[in-house]
Amino acid sequence: MKLHNNWKVQGFEVGERRPLELAAADLDDRFWINTSVPADIHSIYIQRKLIPDPYFGHQDQASRFIERKEWWYRKSFQHETVHSTQQSESSTALKHELIFEGLDTFATIYFNGVEIGKAENMHRTYRFDVTRLLKNGKNVIAIRFDPLHLHYENKMLFDWSSYTKERPWIRKAAMNWGWDWGPRLVTVGIWKEVRLEQKHRITIEHLHVQTNQIQDQHAEFKVNVELTKARSYSQYQCRAMLYDAEGSIVAQHTVELDNRSSADAKRTVNVAHSRITQQTVNSNNSANNQHTASTNETAVTQQTASVKGNVCTVLLTVAQPQLWWTHDLGKPYLYTLHVELIDSVNDVCVAKKSQRVGIRTIELQLENEQGQPHFQFVLNGVKLFAKGANWIPADHMIATISDQRYIEHIKLAVASNMNMLRVWAGGIYEKDIFYEQCDEQGLLVWQDFAFANTLFPDFNQPFEHNVKAEIIDNVKRLRSYTSLALWCGNNEIDWLYDMKSSEGSITSPFYGEAIYHEWIPELLEELDPDRPYWPSSPYGGDDANDPDVGDRHNWQVWHGSVYPRRSGDIPLLDYSVEGVSFKHYKQDFTLFSSEFGMHASANRFTLQSYIPEGEFYWNSDEMAYRNKDTNHLKGILLMEGYTDIPQNIEQYMNFSMLTQAEGLKYGIEHYRRHMHRTSGALIWQFNDSWPGTSWSLVDYLLLPKASYYYARSFFAPVLLSMEHEPHEPMKFYVVNDTLERYSGKVTVTLASFTGEQIASESYDVVVEPGCCTPIGIIEEALYLTTWKASDVVVVMSSNDLPVSNNYYYLRDHKELSLPSAELEWSINHEQQSVTVKANHALARMVKLEIMNQAVSFEDNYFDLLAGEQRVINVVKHDASIQWEHLHITAINSVQPTPST
Repeated sequence: MKLHNNWKVQGFEVGERRPLELAAADLDDRFWINTSVPADIHSIYIQRKLIPDPYFGHQDQASRFIERKEWWYRKSFQHETVHSTQQSESSTALKHELIFEGLDTFATIYFNGVEIGKAENMHRTYRFDVTRLLKNGKNVIAIRFDPLHLHYENKMLFDWSSYTKERPWIRKAAMNWGWDWGPRLVTVGIWKEVRLEQKHRITIEHLHVQTNQIQDQHAEFKVNVELTKARSYSQYQCRAMLYDAEGSIVAQHTVELDNRSSADAKRTVNVAHSRITQQTVNSNNSANNQHTASTNETAVTQQTASVKGNVCTVLLTVAQPQLWWTHDLGKPYLYTLHVELIDSVNDVCVAKKSQRVGIRTIELQLENEQGQPHFQFVLNGVKLFAKGANWIPADHMIATISDQRYIEHIKLAVASNMNMLRVWAGGIYEKDIFYEQCDEQGLLVWQDFAFANTLFPDFNQPFEHNVKAEIIDNVKRLRSYTSLALWCGNNEIDWLYDMKSSEGSITSPFYGEAIYHEWIPELLEELDPDRPYWPSSPYGGDDANDPDVGDRHNWQVWHGSVYPRRSGDIPLLDYSVEGVSFKHYKQDFTLFSSEFGMHASANRFTLQSYIPEGEFYWNSDEMAYRNKDTNHLKGILLMEGYTDIPQNIEQYMNFSMLTQAEGLKYGIEHYRRHMHRTSGALIWQFNDSWPGTSWSLVDYLLLPKASYYYARSFFAPVLLSMEHEPHEPMKFYVVNDTLERYSGKVTVTLASFTGEQIASESYDVVVEPGCCTPIGIIEEALYLTTWKASDVVVVMSSNDLPVSNNYYYLRDHKELSLPSAELEWSINHEQQSVTVKANHALARMVKLEIMNQAVSFEDNYFDLLAGEQRVINVVKHDASIQWEHLHITAINSVQPTPST
């Protein structure tokens, strides 16, 4: 029974009213605020127009009072006991659990006026047995949320906690206190589902699915079924059935449970010959989402099944298995697992659970064949180049994030040829819909535990118990998702502890070290032993950010960190054009780059939607407020080095987007060309939590930036790439991440900006799977005797390989002699497409915008050669497209001329 609707909310000063008075079942709450849940106080107050939208202008300041108050939620609901016909015959009576999947953060829960428990961790699920308190008729839930300051103001302060000293004691999403890409918005309330469950005393608590081995003709699949702890299970059977995507049973096994619930036991059981006809199974634990199994047969087999403690292990063998792959390597095939717990004495199913699962193996290879340090994911025995980005919560008000918003984000990631997302430690363990979508759409997940950029009180016993419960909750919830590739202990804590200790800002011991190096690995050894664990990111080597061991965060670019560095060295920053330049990427021969990136403006529509009228201009206070980074000079320096400093808002949007896009292309193509050493590139960051300017590829309104469209090329499974620096040879490569072998011609063309062909070379290439192949070299000076490098574009293309054209310029943008380009276009209203043509001269970074709508195009921010035209389709819009507001420009365009 989901308890989503008809909640009441009210705020009070701390201690203003007696808790039992506000929790009383007969309290008159008709004058309280109406709401539904999940919903935090900020979103409720916005919906009821009690506070202005905190994302508009500086209006987040108007909601700061929320974090200082005491907040109450109440709900009344009707309940009628349903008696099972088998209940009197069964020794397992029913019980009722009140389940809160997410309470933010310190809550006291009352049921029918009685305090039943407390919550102290946003990241945990809380369950309360209310069987004896539940009444026929009206029941009342009341929840008091404390302001956070009551739980840290008398606690020890630590030497280091990024952005605020308040958070080390509080188990809550760190980004709510503000980060360098988002505002301070300290949420409170019910942020996930609330429900009342009726269940038997012995039931299925969790499923843990593991692929034991994959061979040519079959796969061995292990299902660990965690049951409610009990003295005896001897009257029960556990039945596991695996269905393929068409609904046919491909494996099943029934286990008679052993009487020894706390000791190891093994027994041989007969799996009887059975005929399954039109059996309805739940494919995702939702009563409204069922499918029907087709007729199938299973043969009599004799198998050994183990029972240990309250976990029953069932082995399934799948003939001719279809494996789960990332979308770029194959099909992310999913089966449906259905498990039932049968009371064999009374012949009744007392519990069942279903989930979608994939058959795959995942490894993290830390040494290569020569025994040298390495960092590479291996999927089903295939070495993978991880291409992707870091994921942050999709809204600062996390409770408001809809399933559809998750679906659209994951679709965007897949469409940009990413195969991995890293769930960053300063947010949350994501909602189930996120992992379900990654399973379905073929994206691997690097999962951080929620510990970011601070010291934590691992010396405190209550804190230890709270954190260990958080780890157990989330490992059990997430471990059976096929997409989950890696557990990681924290974000940057090991690295920054060393740097801050070396500079003297930390003088204490490494508080929190036990969490990542003892508690988490010990619990994973018990709960999820087959999945790789990495203690921190970055981690490895003499300096934790060592390019020669483990993973690395490259913050030379943008933040100006000076490298090389060794452990104990005082960290240095170089805030200069050269110090923050993206040209540093080419000096980075990391094994795996798990964070790197640079800022860019959000799209015009997004910014204008949240900036007060008259304030949308370069260097306005409101524009500065969109940027939460610690030093705004870095973005200026980065643009100064590549595009020059912008003089107005149009130049800022264009220059920052172009710099980000070209900078990421420069770095990622370098990493991919060195795939024999570097095995992954995860951009910081994929998405935004509010309408700001940040490192994201996709802004808050899900409008892609220029870098997103570039990513579709530089992350493509097969890539044409050029390596070049001024006055040096042009070196050409084909990078192939696929399992296929390709052959054919690759053409390299040098052309002037006005369309004259200067030179053209063709290369016959054979490209083996999983490798980078050099295909040719052209000396810059050879073809530029009568042309300046600043007047030339280089185009790599192929009609034989599955690639897109790649465009290169021989000098930085600010040095190019771009002539004025004239654009013309026509609109096909029926097809919802636009044809754009560049007349007379190359058009640099052609941009399509519907000025007053959130409209996305299948391609955008692209270059057009002189005389070239493209047809661009609309892929997303929130209403009828207002074509009269279409605006098409290029960085070097004159007034555009629409033809229709």
